[in-house]
Amino acid sequence: MVMFMDAVHPSHQSRAVGCWTRRDLPPLALKTNSGRDRMNVHGAIDLSTGQTVMLEAERVDAQTTVRLFERIESRNPGMSTIYVFGDQAAYHKAQEVKEWLNRPERRVKFLPLPTYCPHLNPIERLWGKMHRFVTHNTCYATRKAFCEAILEFLTRTVPNEFHRFRSRITDNFRVIEASDFRVLT
Repeated sequence: MVMFMDAVHPSHQSRAVGCWTRRDLPPLALKTNSGRDRMNVHGAIDLSTGQTVMLEAERVDAQTTVRLFERIESRNPGMSTIYVFGDQAAYHKAQEVKEWLNRPERRVKFLPLPTYCPHLNPIERLWGKMHRFVTHNTCYATRKAFCEAILEFLTRTVPNEFHRFRSRITDNFRVIEASDFRVLT
């Protein structure tokens, strides 16, 4: 099994995104809130199934990384090895994380992506989809409603409707058959 992980920190504020309207209609206005609170989500996605593992946390650090790995293992009891790709954030390389990964009973194997290569991590595109579907042109009156909408999308909508999102999230990962190529000599 292969998963891709990262953290996202959406802000509880309105995100006005352009739209088209008829010229004879009055200008559109987006309600705003006074909050700028952030929520922190540390998550992972399996590109073959669209299943996600998400963890909301006070802050993203080595402890949340370990908790995410533990949750990934517990949700995949039949897998002998689970490869998890992620960026080279300091909390992914922390001593506590290394010690946890080095225990013999651990099934998670962390593989860091090259530095400054977010295009290689498909979960980055999931974060973009999350914003388009949940935060763009929407005002959430309370932080609680905002957080619930984010988590609902990431933990329920994406896995249940992955067919809607698959091509945009996995666009750098294609199945290539050898028969699709010819050798030039």
